[in-house]
Formats: sequence, structure tokens, C-alpha cells
Amino acid sequence: MNDYYELQIKINPEIEDIISDFCFENLPCEGVVLAEETYKDLELISTTEGTLKVFLSEKPENISKLLQNERDILKSRGFSDEDIGSFEYVISNKPNEDWSKKWKEKWDVTHVTDKITVVPDWINYSPKSSDEVVIKLEPGCAFGTGTHQTTQLCMKAIEKYMKKNSDVADIGTGSGILAICAKKFGADKVYGCDNDETVIDVAKENALKNNVKCDFELNTADKISEKFDFVLANILHNVLADIMGDLKNIMKDNALMVLSGILDEKKPVVIDAINKHGLETVEVMHQNQWVAIVVRKVD
Repeated sequence: MNDYYELQIKINPEIEDIISDFCFENLPCEGVVLAEETYKDLELISTTEGTLKVFLSEKPENISKLLQNERDILKSRGFSDEDIGSFEYVISNKPNEDWSKKWKEKWDVTHVTDKITVVPDWINYSPKSSDEVVIKLEPGCAFGTGTHQTTQLCMKAIEKYMKKNSDVADIGTGSGILAICAKKFGADKVYGCDNDETVIDVAKENALKNNVKCDFELNTADKISEKFDFVLANILHNVLADIMGDLKNIMKDNALMVLSGILDEKKPVVIDAINKHGLETVEVMHQNQWVAIVVRKVD
């Protein structure tokens, strides 16, 4: 087997998902270890916080330029130097022993709530009760592994607020985990879209693993004409603010929407957009430094 390259980037752990997505899109990336974090259920067992390890099949020539460009983009979107981290990096050649195993061993069964459990595809797991919703997942090159707080907040909101037989839209679906969760909680029709074509096949495969029917396609909220009872949008705070009008347009009257991917300090940006578009805040949910906001479209 060929050797591989290990890229270590110093970042603020709060944006680890954003930088992981960047790596999958722009580098010959085969896997990431998010801040070297090891979880057991929801408890953090160990961490080398602030370091993102990226496994590469080959050495990119322009890594400095790519990282600087991404840093500039994030700064233009309102992130501070502190939000981003230093982006200092080292890259080294490694013998290809078992990097894929090393990546996978960082994931464990995650009990999001008493009723929701996310299980990596390579782990055998038996439900603890008849009403436990188990989501089997191969993270692949897509957001949504079930361990991140933004994903968990959305799943908790699905359990608490989504009515059975709802028509659901998942905007920025990533791995498809939220769409799958909604379907398993009794949604009628579930539609997921993303503006990154590389994740659509991942989402489709994850739906097959879970024996549920969801429709996934490459699309954005502004191009959707259908309206839904329940909308999920786990995206960056600035993107949520920018597309709030488009999200409102795909909601039926009295529909609920879950907005996530919001750092607590960025919450005012999203709240302003919610108020500007006349949406009613139902609940602000917190988990560590992350926030999800449940809103209603009032008729």
C-alpha cells in the first residue's frame, strides 16, 4: 500500500467541521480526525484540542495558498482571528499502516437522547428499547457524524417538535443524518438538498443503510418551489442570515424551522434575520458554545 501524508492544522476547535469540509473539497483528503477527540456516548474521553489531523493520499503543492484563501473567506464572513485559530500547519509523510482504522477508532456509539442513537456503520449495536431510533452512519466526505453539537441540537428538536406525517426539508443536508432522523421519527416525505455535489451520494447511501426513503439532490433553498411543514437548516450563521427569506418561502403557514450551526456569540446575527422576516422564535436551544433556534412562520 502507498504511504500517506498527515497534515496537522492548528485551528479553533469550534470550526472543526467547517475546516474538515474545506479539506474534503480542496485537498486529496481520505479522512480527518476532528481535534483528536475521542467520545464515549456524549462524554469527551481525550483530546488534543486545537489540532485537526487530515489524512492525504498525496502531498498538495499549494497548501499554504489554499489555507490562506480559506482563512480570508472566513474573515470576510465575519469570523475573527480568534474564531479561526492560527492555521499554522505541518505536513509529514507516514507509512500506510492503518490510517483508516485510526480514523474510525475515534468514532463510537453516540446516545444523543434516550431515544436517539447514532452508530458508525462498522460497529454492531443492539437497541436498548423498542422505541429507540438508531441511525447507522458512514460519515464519508460529508458533515454530520452525530457527535457534533450542532447536529445533536437538530436531532433533539426533531424529537421534540416534529409532528408525525410532516413533509420535511433538510437544507444543507451533508451526510443526510437529519433527513434520516426525521424519517425515522415518522415524517411522511423528506427532501434533502446541498450545494456540494460530493455529499449527495453519501446521503443517498446513508438512507439506504437505514432502510428509509429520502429524496436528495444538488439544490439550494432559493430554487425550491415546494412548501414544507418542518424545515431543518444546519448551516453557518452568516449563511442562515443571508438566506432567511428563502427559508421562510419554503415553509407552510404555521410551519416550524430549526436553525443550527450557530456559535453563541454569533446568535444576534441570526436573531436579527429572524425578526426582519417576521418569524416567531419558539425556543433557543443550547449545547456547550452552540445554539439552535426553533422558529415558526405565523400566518
